[in-house]
Amino acid sequence: MTTAPPASAPSREPRPDATPRRITLSRTALGRPVPSAWRRAAARMSDEDPVISWVISIGITVMSFLLRIWHLGTPHVFAFDETYYAKDAWSLLHYGYARNAVTDADKLILAGTTDPSKVFSPDGAEMIVHPEIGKWLIALGEKAFGMAPFGWRIASAVIGALMILVLIRLVRRLTGSTLLGAVAGLLMCFDGLQFVLSRLALLDIFGAFFILLAVHFMVMDRDWYRAKLARLVSEQDVLDHQANARAFGPVRRLLFRPWLLAAGITWGLALGTKWDAAYPLACFSLLYVAWCAGARRMFGISYARLKALPADGLTAFVHLVVIAGIVYVTSWTGWLIHHHVYEQSLSSTQYTQYTGKGHCDKTTYVSDDPDTSAKWSTAEEPLQHGLAGVKQALHSLWYYHQDVYTFHTNFLQCATHPYASQPAGWPLLNRPVGVAADNGIQPGATNGGQTCTAPEGDTCLRQVLLLGTPVLWWGGAIALIAAGILWVGARDWRFGIAIVGALSTWLPWLHYAHRPIFSYYAISMLPFIVLAIVLCMGRMIGTARVSTPQRTVGVIVSGAFFLLVLVNFAYFWPIYTDGLLTHAQWLNRIWFQRWI
Repeated sequence: MTTAPPASAPSREPRPDATPRRITLSRTALGRPVPSAWRRAAARMSDEDPVISWVISIGITVMSFLLRIWHLGTPHVFAFDETYYAKDAWSLLHYGYARNAVTDADKLILAGTTDPSKVFSPDGAEMIVHPEIGKWLIALGEKAFGMAPFGWRIASAVIGALMILVLIRLVRRLTGSTLLGAVAGLLMCFDGLQFVLSRLALLDIFGAFFILLAVHFMVMDRDWYRAKLARLVSEQDVLDHQANARAFGPVRRLLFRPWLLAAGITWGLALGTKWDAAYPLACFSLLYVAWCAGARRMFGISYARLKALPADGLTAFVHLVVIAGIVYVTSWTGWLIHHHVYEQSLSSTQYTQYTGKGHCDKTTYVSDDPDTSAKWSTAEEPLQHGLAGVKQALHSLWYYHQDVYTFHTNFLQCATHPYASQPAGWPLLNRPVGVAADNGIQPGATNGGQTCTAPEGDTCLRQVLLLGTPVLWWGGAIALIAAGILWVGARDWRFGIAIVGALSTWLPWLHYAHRPIFSYYAISMLPFIVLAIVLCMGRMIGTARVSTPQRTVGVIVSGAFFLLVLVNFAYFWPIYTDGLLTHAQWLNRIWFQRWI
């Protein structure tokens, strides 16, 4: 006769028809058991207030756009490198490729000349050292509003505002909090670097936007991928671990991933704006495969990391790298159509030899070499048509890329610039860039509708300074450190996006510290810095189960930081918008000598 086990003791052998027990490891903010991995993947992101969240998102975006187009045509000059990109865009719009401008092109344009035949030389191509996507976007603004400061800057204002919208929605998706999404958008709205770049015809704001949008699409694909796995794998199969231990899980039905395809297209647009997007593309591609491995392990697949490489790595490579490459080459269509012009003008003009790294006392030009074989081989070929012409154009484009790479890695290492900065200090705003200035305005003089109120013996000035809001960037540097700790210590994948995004858009520049590079290249870091800040805010504020004193402290610290950013931005407003200041007022805003 057997003895029945005590009522409190669990049965050692479950009944064949019994439902497998689910072990609960934690509870939700409301105190309920955390659902199984399968149920979490199958459930769509909680969106309890879709209308309110979109109204808030669009409202912040519209407000940001209005701030950025306020007096957008001021100053009425080519500010910094606008002189290259605005004219290249105008030439692309009219000729399909970038022509050389005449000597007085800037003066002619600012005086109101809009006839491209008077601004550009009839023959000869411009040596452009960056791809064309950003310049085509600038050209759209010039097409709509004319060849004037407002026209060549409006595209940046639109993209700058859309960048804020994408960040709001990304944070909303990552946290499920409309409030944190709104805070993220407002923090970016009130950053001086993003604000000023949104009011200039430079390329970096476009590159930063496409990088952020591509990452957002990859996060959307992460949700889609898990939901798709949940539809393809039943919850019972997940619990039956032994049956799935040796399997790869679904593969063929996950070969096409629409959001990942969108990410690949967007990465191509980022590369088509500036090459530096290649670094975050590589890093996020690796991170994406790690996400897939985590998902497969969550669904009971053993050795998920190894199995994700063939099952998801090849798919990711095609969707991200191959598609991005196709989009990138396609973005050069205007160049490819007119490749013969570049062959005639530029195939013998680039630097090919240096005495040593960092030494510029002896340079050899191809044009100085009697050996004509040093030219592009396509320069000596007759112009082809059809498929042969396509092959010839792509061959020429390859030579052109070699010359552009030589320009960036050799020629620029010999150059100097007063606003060059060491990338190691970018997160701390070590050296801002003055893009426009008007000095020596005398007391009592009216300038731009404002009167100089400087005392006798002093003067007024106007300046546009590419400087991030200090409180935001300095606080962001601390938040990145905290994000790294929480990514590793708390195993919170969301912090990994902030860390990978910030480091992949910053650390590669350390390799080029020997040549002039500028702090505004760090604009691609900014969304991930803001993401680290708001994720840390969410961590401090906590969930509904956190004690009231802790939540109160978190709200106070987060709210105080946000208000300090807002006040700091308002204080620097005049040097972001070409405002009239006395010399003393200007010095009060130049906190360090290296900012001058």
